Amino acid sequence: MNLDFGDRTALVTGGASGIGRACAEALAAAGARVVVADRDVAAGEAVAAAVGGTFRRIDVGDEQAVAEAVDAVERDVGPIDVLVTCAGVLQRTLPPGELSWKEWDLVQRIHLRGTYACCAEVGTRMAGRGRGSIVVIASVAGMRSGPLHSYGPAKAGIINLAECLAGEWGRRGVRVNAVAPGFTETPALERGFATGTLEAGALAGSSALGRLVRAEEIAGAVTFLASDLASAITGVTLPVDAGYLVATPWSAYGGVRGDAPGS
Repeated sequence: MNLDFGDRTALVTGGASGIGRACAEALAAAGARVVVADRDVAAGEAVAAAVGGTFRRIDVGDEQAVAEAVDAVERDVGPIDVLVTCAGVLQRTLPPGELSWKEWDLVQRIHLRGTYACCAEVGTRMAGRGRGSIVVIASVAGMRSGPLHSYGPAKAGIINLAECLAGEWGRRGVRVNAVAPGFTETPALERGFATGTLEAGALAGSSALGRLVRAEEIAGAVTFLASDLASAITGVTLPVDAGYLVATPWSAYGGVRGDAPGS
């Protein structure tokens, strides 16, 4: 079995770095014509050049900008067969009394509104053509409690959105799925380590596998769900979290067992 995206156009939002960049690289390696979309022009153009694709500047929180970008892609590159929504921002772990409405709104605008804007614009066109695959990037933060009072609810909304759109467009040949990363090695996470706001050992220790997720591992799941190998899969959320979701309940029992034989 192989993944073949030959003659297909894939649009990756947030493709300039991190998970988005890994998805762009994986889809290009599988033969897709990749369009990297991001607000960071320099980084986005560099990724596009590296994967043999094209770049398009986009602000996913602006629905008019999304419509214009999609128009340009379909005019200049071709009908979009695959959409991957990776654009996102991080949120500080502040209590409600300290989390400003400005920060709360920004996170919602980029994650939930931005994902919906891209899906609505591209998915409607896909449905009109009778084919297409969308993979949205959610998070395990949207599946469990945590101190991310805007990011977590936004990601939970994305999970539900994937289910809603899968039902909306399934009879018209469009599949919609979500991937929910755990703590993933990205430049954003590295900045958290550098500033001391995150601790690598603690994050790795919270998973069953005892490590962080690599961006290319997220990209592998995305590429699978976007491919014909997943042709009967729609409306699902696939956690790629090194076992974070299964390990966290073990904290009530002292944590997951160690890696020594017999432990």
